[in-house]
Order: sequence, then C-alpha cells, then structure tokens
Amino acid sequence: MKLMHVGDLHLGRSLGDFDLTEDQEYLLDQLLDIVEKQSVDAVLIAGDVYDKAIPSEAATRMLDYFLSNLAKRNVYVYMVSGNHDSDERLKFGSNLFETNHIFISTKYDGNLYKQTLKVEKDEADIYLLPFVKASQVRHFLPDAKIESYDDAVRAILDKADIDVSRNNVLVAHQFVMGKSEDPKLSGSESLGTQSVGTVEKIGYDCFDRFDYVALGHIHSPQQVGRREVRYSGSPLKYSLSEVNNEKSVSLLTISGEGKIEIELLPIRPMRNVRHVKGKIKDLLDKANITAPEDFIYATLTDEEIVSDAMGIFRQVYPNTVKIDYDNSHTREIEQVDISKIAKNRSFDELIGDFYRQMYGCEISEEEMDVMRMVAGEAGVLYEAG
Repeated sequence: MKLMHVGDLHLGRSLGDFDLTEDQEYLLDQLLDIVEKQSVDAVLIAGDVYDKAIPSEAATRMLDYFLSNLAKRNVYVYMVSGNHDSDERLKFGSNLFETNHIFISTKYDGNLYKQTLKVEKDEADIYLLPFVKASQVRHFLPDAKIESYDDAVRAILDKADIDVSRNNVLVAHQFVMGKSEDPKLSGSESLGTQSVGTVEKIGYDCFDRFDYVALGHIHSPQQVGRREVRYSGSPLKYSLSEVNNEKSVSLLTISGEGKIEIELLPIRPMRNVRHVKGKIKDLLDKANITAPEDFIYATLTDEEIVSDAMGIFRQVYPNTVKIDYDNSHTREIEQVDISKIAKNRSFDELIGDFYRQMYGCEISEEEMDVMRMVAGEAGVLYEAG
C-alpha cells in the first residue's frame, strides 16, 4: 500500500500583502497529480490545514476541492487538526465524510482515534492524534501522572494499547524533539526552545510502537531521531526562513509487517520565494534578473537609503514582499542600548536619535511631521520620564 504524508497546508495564508490562493490551488493540483501517478491509496494530513481558526471562503473552497477529488479517486484520507485550526470548523460534516473514506480527528475525547486501512493483502492501523493540551488529557485521564505535555502524549498512547505486531501509523501535530532527556532536535533544523508557537516539546521515543509517524507543525521537511518519525514540512514556502528549503511530500510504501520505504517527492511552486542581497543597482541589472514573478525578500547593502525602493523594486519584481538594509548604519544600530536612548526623552528626541543612529544625519522637519502623523494614526502616546 502507498500513503502520501503532507502537513501544514495553511490554506488561506497570505505572504505579506500577497494573496496565495492561486499558489495554493496550483499546489493542490500538483498533489492530486502525485496521487494519480503514484497510485496512492491514502493521504495523511498532519494538521494546520487552515491558516486561521476562522478560515476564509477561498480556504474552505480549496479544502472542499481537494477532498472531493481524492474521494472521486477512491483515495482514503486521514486528517488531524493543528494549533491553527478550529476543531469545530474542521470537523464539520465529518460523519458524512466517513462514508467517502475521509476520517477527521480534531479533538481528543479520551480515546485515540483508529481506523484500519486494508489494501489487498496488506493492512495498517492508522491512529489520529490532533493537537492537544495537557489540561484536556488530564480531564479524560485523571489517574495518569501528567505534569508536562510529554507526559500527556505518553498517557494517550499508553491507554491506546497499541498492538506492535501490526503495521502502526500515527498522524499527529506536535513539536517533537530528541528523546525526552535530550534537549536537541534531530534532523536538519535545530530548535533551541521548549516550544514552538503554542506547542510544547515531546520526545520522539514516545512513538517507538509506531512504524511511521506523520508529523505536522515544523515547516522544514526532516526526520526526528529515526527516519520513520518525520515532518513532511509545509509544501509551500511561507516565510523568509524557508527560502532554502527543498519542499517535498513523503511517499510511504508499506508491504508485509513493518517494511516501510520512504521516498521524498519534490514539490515545485507556481512562484518561488527568494532572498536577494546587494546594491539595488546590481540587483536590478538586466543581466542579474531571474524569475521576476517570484516572491522576493530583498536586503539592500547601499549605504544611503534609496527613495521609494519598494516602488522601484516592484517595477522589476512585482511580488516583492519586503525590503530591508544591511549596511554600516544598521550594523551600528544593532549595538545601541535602546534603554539609554529612551530614558527621559520626548517623542521628537527619540525619533531624532533613532534617525541619527540609522542614517548619520539629522531628520528634517518634514520627515518629523510624517513620523508624528504616523504615530498619531497608530494611537501612540509618549510621555517623557
């Protein structure tokens, strides 16, 4: 049997000022093509299906399109909610969906949801663990000793009484690091933190009874500990931090008992996300311009601020998301102790000092008027002292 693992679709997301609906529609069609060409039997969707708890009309339409097309192909779907999803909205119609082999788990109710997938002679038990909080688990398992998020997940899995003689697959939306005593995250991305977003860390060793764990939450594709515990990563680049990611989906082939092959299938976006750096003249030189339709983050190294840099850039790269600077002024300001600047200063003095630190000259009265107007519109009130 073949299973495709995806996660963090974030349907309805935007990138800066840009709507990503067309890009996400293009992505979903690409996923459907993979399903068709690879003869996929089931799709595992590991949470953060929507980008917001109250999804847009476009987002719900895209999910309907994706699930309907999978159902038409008689492909099974196993989906969990993530911390971006609304439990109620994602599970709406779930009982009806099950008649079309679309299984959704959005809220832990004291039992780990399980379905058995049968494809010819092969079988696999698919378990669904949505995003949970330790307080939720304590409510249903009052006798379990739960002091942390890791304890909560282990209590859920212990209660499930998993038969290790069978092929067991878990779909989950969690922040998984090294073993519970190891603070480092295995794989390609190191996260020196105890949580990401609202999700606290758990150790990958709590999944030892599963042959494969389809994870969502981290946007970089990577394994955690052993190769069978994987983040598929988001299939599109949603931030500057992801520009160097090679996006993919995981294709699992399960045969016999516990024999799993994992293949990473590349995803090609309609428009890539890129980071360019240099002087504006060089970046916009005709000889250096490539893929002008891409989403661009630009870092300018010009010593002087370029007037209307965004307008100039968007004449060549219309999907420029953000422009910042890396020069002697910005490097100097990084070393400034802001608390010393702010002490007993008026708004005009603060802005003046900031301007001098950034640009090495005095702010003009016209520019100060603009800053006062912006501060007023933002509702900023500053009192000296």
